[in-house]
Amino acid sequence: MVAAAYAQPKKVVVDKILAVVGDKIILQSEIKNTISDAKRRGGEVPPDAECYLLEQNLVSKILMMQSEKDSIPVSDDDVEAALDNKVREWVKQFGTIENLEEVAGKTVYQLKAEAKDAVREQLMAEGMQQSVVRSVRITPSEVKTFYDKIPYDSLPVFESELEIGQIIIFPKPAREIELYIISELQKYKKQIESGALTFEMAEKNYSEDEGTKQMGGKLQLNRNEKTWDPTFLSTAFRLKDGQISEPFKSKFGYHIIKMLSRNGDDAVVSHILRIPPITDAEIAIASKKLDSVRSEIIAGKFTFNDAAQRYSDPDNFKFNGAYMLNAEGAPSIKIDQLGKDMIPVLDKLKVGEISQPTAFVGDRGQKGVRLIYLKSRTEPHRLNMKDDFSRLSNWALEEKKSKILNDWIKSKIGNYYIMLDDSVKGGCPRLVELTTATTTGTASVN
Repeated sequence: MVAAAYAQPKKVVVDKILAVVGDKIILQSEIKNTISDAKRRGGEVPPDAECYLLEQNLVSKILMMQSEKDSIPVSDDDVEAALDNKVREWVKQFGTIENLEEVAGKTVYQLKAEAKDAVREQLMAEGMQQSVVRSVRITPSEVKTFYDKIPYDSLPVFESELEIGQIIIFPKPAREIELYIISELQKYKKQIESGALTFEMAEKNYSEDEGTKQMGGKLQLNRNEKTWDPTFLSTAFRLKDGQISEPFKSKFGYHIIKMLSRNGDDAVVSHILRIPPITDAEIAIASKKLDSVRSEIIAGKFTFNDAAQRYSDPDNFKFNGAYMLNAEGAPSIKIDQLGKDMIPVLDKLKVGEISQPTAFVGDRGQKGVRLIYLKSRTEPHRLNMKDDFSRLSNWALEEKKSKILNDWIKSKIGNYYIMLDDSVKGGCPRLVELTTATTTGTASVN
């Protein structure tokens, strides 16, 4: 009994080092946290997930350290933009900034500070990887060889897919309507400043930004991030804490902004957006213009792509080009991925035809007019060289890049000091093979 009472407690391992690469370490907690996050998001986790993630981390460390040697540039602006994207993902996951901070037990600024080094390393690794494979190209014969290696029974069957071009015009509202919206925003500002109305209540009742309503109109800004509307950004950063801007115009509509807090180049603001309505008269003017554009294309004065570049909404063309893209970035769209208002128009078109100007409502609720061009339509089919050459080219190119990157890693890995924990040596044979193929051996981490 006495011996049992004074028995030594069992040691509990809180964390341990799974690998060392140069002067960098990979902790078991990093791997387990990544797997836990994937499970929370509903992702599939394979049985060898820990080995796979450890290999990815190890390769990333080598890429990052080689990036340092080769002086691959990663600017502070790049890091800040990546951190802001992370914050937006977190806010989307938890609903609001307040929920995120409550769950994390830290402020957004603290979360960004903690993630900064990891994000910089990730960007350096990605930059080095791009440097290795940037010049890789694929030839038609290589695509054919790639296709011929796929067993017939493994060739996927695709539904009907379409290549669809668009020329879009979003008409400008009448000036008298814009002036009315400005006066409304000025009225809200006066009521808020007099105490008759809170900014939060005004945002809830009047703002037309559906994307931020669930966050109380709040936005996390960084002065150096290029994705924000420049006017919105410059107006926000002229404000002091608690100050409300005068009404101003951005590419989304008219706003007033309240500065909630600011820390250097970072700020949290709340805003109210009003979008001036587009009347039938503006729609008619835009339709007439696109009717003339359609006639010019049919007459051969412009190609559809050239006309889209010349006449289409600049922002739409900048980000999407003339053709709709799927999630893989390819111009092949399935019927069920299209808006309901587009399908009746396409049903009337033959391949090679352009629709009459058609009114529609965009993603942000703005009214517009567009021409729709049906460039191609495939029937349901099994993967083949004729119908799917573009898709096969992308796949073959990615496989070629992957092989070249793997060969590059093997050629560089011997230049770096690597140690693996005994548990890794016993459980991850592929990783052991990678690290011992071109090195004199791996040492244990005790």
